[in-house]
Amino acid sequence: MTSSASLSGVVLAGAALVAGAAVPFQAGANAALGRTLGHPLWATVASLIVSLLAVLPSLLLLKVPAPSVTQAFQMPLWVWFGGIAGVVYITSALLITPRLGATAFIVCVIAGQVLASLLIDHFGLMGLAAKPASAWRVFGVLLIVAGMVVVMGATTTSPSGESKAAASQPDTGRMAASYRR
Repeated sequence: MTSSASLSGVVLAGAALVAGAAVPFQAGANAALGRTLGHPLWATVASLIVSLLAVLPSLLLLKVPAPSVTQAFQMPLWVWFGGIAGVVYITSALLITPRLGATAFIVCVIAGQVLASLLIDHFGLMGLAAKPASAWRVFGVLLIVAGMVVVMGATTTSPSGESKAAASQPDTGRMAASYRR
């Protein structure tokens, strides 16, 4: 491997690390937004609107041409799953983070992502080239799942099913009750 390829990999890994570091803040912010708005689905809508408002200036600044609607609708249905996955993730984050805490929620998310990624790579799903699940890759994923089990074993929840940190926050009882309806 050349040093420029190695440097490129380090830069990409660093960018992924920064992006990953933002996720727990997103989960916490969305949980607080859900409590404030009274229902997780309103918080999901608000979060997605903010996302749209954040990306629009970039599209305009970079003068990105409009996509071809015809081409978009000719794609296989699975390409639209990203939007559904975003809604599932945002809603899950704001429902689960107050109960488990950021660490436990994110470690479960990471374990789920890595398990799904192993299958996607192995079978070449989602339009990606197949990368076999070697014994070392499976072992690495199992270590991540073991880490999740350790973190979950160390996570304490209050009798209401919320983490101790979330139990000390105001209004979580009203929010939890509204989710059960």
